[in-house]
Amino acid sequence: GQWGFSDDRQCRLVPAGVRTDRPPVPRMPKAKEAGLATFRQNVEATIPALRRYARALTRDSDIADDLVQDTLVRALRSEHLFHGGDVRSWLYTILTNLNRNRLRSLARRPALSPIEENDAPDLAGPEAGGRDIERALATLVEDQRNALLLVVLEGLSYREVAEVQGVPIGTVMSRLARARVQIKNYLDGERPALRRVK
Repeated sequence: GQWGFSDDRQCRLVPAGVRTDRPPVPRMPKAKEAGLATFRQNVEATIPALRRYARALTRDSDIADDLVQDTLVRALRSEHLFHGGDVRSWLYTILTNLNRNRLRSLARRPALSPIEENDAPDLAGPEAGGRDIERALATLVEDQRNALLLVVLEGLSYREVAEVQGVPIGTVMSRLARARVQIKNYLDGERPALRRVK
């Protein structure tokens, strides 16, 4: 092809028809490209666990799927902020924070009274046990429920849960102990104890 001089201050030969009015796009180093590919593969591998955790948190598959999608969008937009470590814990942290924001937003809306499962006739068999556990989980404070689900359902260590929730490991242990006692009491038919106010 034909060659000519570029219009910029440096004299260099460029092929005819190549625009020289903008700088060349910098190429990403191959090591960084490989790191981003690995990051994205790790994110993709965590999707089933994120969906399971989100469904347990929200008890609604549509809301859970939206929450997971928002988590993935935020993670991929912010991958430059990830400075190593466990991708799974980082994603759980994002999902937990997004769920907190969702719950705060819902708390500002007027309350609707949903039809309770108690309004339907009681079921017998394995479904009844699952419902009891689901109801027991619903009685827990959000932080206790989140800690319990991350440990029992997702298999995270106490240290990982502490990172996700942004609290000391002792706080996680306390939340888990209180959650287990409250669930046991609920399943044993005990009513939650009321606190005395002095």
